[in-house]
Amino acid sequence: MNTLDLALIGNCSVGALVDARASITWGCFPRFDGDPVFCALLKESDDYGFFAVDLVDCERTEQHYLENTAILVTRLYDRHGGSVEVTDFAPRFGQHGRTFRPMMLVRRIRRLGGSPRLTLRLRPACDNGAARPEVTWGSNHIRYVAPTLTLRLTTDVSLTAIMQETVFFLEDTVTLLLGADETVHEGAAEVGRRFLEETTQYWREWVRNLGIPYEWQDAVIRAAVTLKLNAYDDTGAIVAAMTTSIPEAAGSSRNWDYRYCWLRDGYFVVNALNRLGATRTMERYLGYIINIAAGGPLQPVYGIDGRAELTEHEVPALEGYRGMGPVRIGNLAYRQVQHDVYGSAILAATHVFFDQRLTRRGDEALFHRLEPLGEQAIRCHDQPDAGLWELRGSARVHTFSAVMCWAACDRLARIAAQLGLDERANYWRNQSHQIHETISRRAWSKQRGAFVSTFEGDAMDASLLLLAEVGFLDERDPRFAATVNIVEQDLRRGDFIFRYVEKDDFGEPENAFLVCTFWYVNALAALDRRQEARELFEKLLRCRNHHGLLAEHIDLRSGEQWGNFVQTYSMVGLINAAIRLSVRWDRAF
Repeated sequence: MNTLDLALIGNCSVGALVDARASITWGCFPRFDGDPVFCALLKESDDYGFFAVDLVDCERTEQHYLENTAILVTRLYDRHGGSVEVTDFAPRFGQHGRTFRPMMLVRRIRRLGGSPRLTLRLRPACDNGAARPEVTWGSNHIRYVAPTLTLRLTTDVSLTAIMQETVFFLEDTVTLLLGADETVHEGAAEVGRRFLEETTQYWREWVRNLGIPYEWQDAVIRAAVTLKLNAYDDTGAIVAAMTTSIPEAAGSSRNWDYRYCWLRDGYFVVNALNRLGATRTMERYLGYIINIAAGGPLQPVYGIDGRAELTEHEVPALEGYRGMGPVRIGNLAYRQVQHDVYGSAILAATHVFFDQRLTRRGDEALFHRLEPLGEQAIRCHDQPDAGLWELRGSARVHTFSAVMCWAACDRLARIAAQLGLDERANYWRNQSHQIHETISRRAWSKQRGAFVSTFEGDAMDASLLLLAEVGFLDERDPRFAATVNIVEQDLRRGDFIFRYVEKDDFGEPENAFLVCTFWYVNALAALDRRQEARELFEKLLRCRNHHGLLAEHIDLRSGEQWGNFVQTYSMVGLINAAIRLSVRWDRAF
């Protein structure tokens, strides 16, 4: 049975998920939103859509990442004393003055002891799981030819053993390079060895430059590496998750394609990485945002290539995670109106006007390119939308959307002041004050004694926990404490905070949206309830899988993770909470 106890490998061009027995069960080519060549995660049958290393009579496995890298090591042990080690990664390192990140997965299999016998089963899919590619071969490679993509496996393993899936003794080390249909001019073993060495060095250098908190270092490093892997270097886009259609709860049909760039999620990711000192991802993302913003009013989600239309359709060839379809490609959220996107875009851009570490600094020209987004925020702040939870069946004036429109104007005022543009600073300051007054009047419920999720409403949603985070309220404002208290009262179930509890298009939510509980942890810390916050944070850390990774949702009863994986929102929540709660380095000793 499929589970989300998976590890993520990648290189910011491609990514793949590997299960506990070293089988690659998910991976799209030639990029994150491409055809799922490996789709066994969403298939009931085991005939194709995976890349398996089967050790005969395997009885035990171990798995871990190489420290401070995105390189996965799986050890398989048979009942006769034989054992092998599988090292999986996607190459990424500096070469010829640029980052080498090919569309390639590397597998190195090394004998550890005994006389292990292996079967390698490489069975890619094509056409969203509907077919298998044609197979041709040469002297040292196998080609998998599909209508839209050809992959080449270059290897020092017997090609017959791979194509006929025959059992063979592993004598030493073998290497498999799966990537573009290009000739590899060196031996597979030498290429694999060099790529492993260079990729290990790259990731350890990248991690070494992070500014991490004193406590929970392993958790934060793994979260940071994971966020980095979800950034598509070529355009700067950041995907919400690597997968599509993992249901939010068992049998819920809440199955969505998350292999796209939500402006909101992207802002949270670059903000978290920037707090750790990983600024390059933010600089690339800003370029992506600026290119999109030139097209006019913003939509909530775009393709990683910046395309606006993400037509949604169901894929009949894939039965779904544990048979729980439908499997969807595309996402109709691109058609929705979500006014918080203007704040998300401007908040992401604000860093470049103030952070002197950055190569590309914000200037007056960039500021003027952002101003139309602010004008759109002014027009939209008190208008109905689908909200950040993307309700498909209703539109209301959502408080969080209005607050993010306020944030857009507030940050533009700060940027203008930084640039010495006094007239524009006064203009945007006045606009932000007016929006703030509107929200304070219409989103505050006297009956509930708190801010509520919609203007003139009475229900709560978890985004209200962010009112201090984005600067709308001071942490010491009694209205913030009152709002957190009502969120606790309405949305807390056990140790978790639900995003909302009202019925939506699919009924009442069954599982908790993990990032909301991280928001709650931060709110507790802001209210000087640090011990509660730390205890709850430790419980959240125990929800991670064996590799320190989180999906989108969690089942309160079983503790099982659900929803698309790995969910960047959840990993951002972990980083931000750890930074807020950790003992300071200068007070640790």
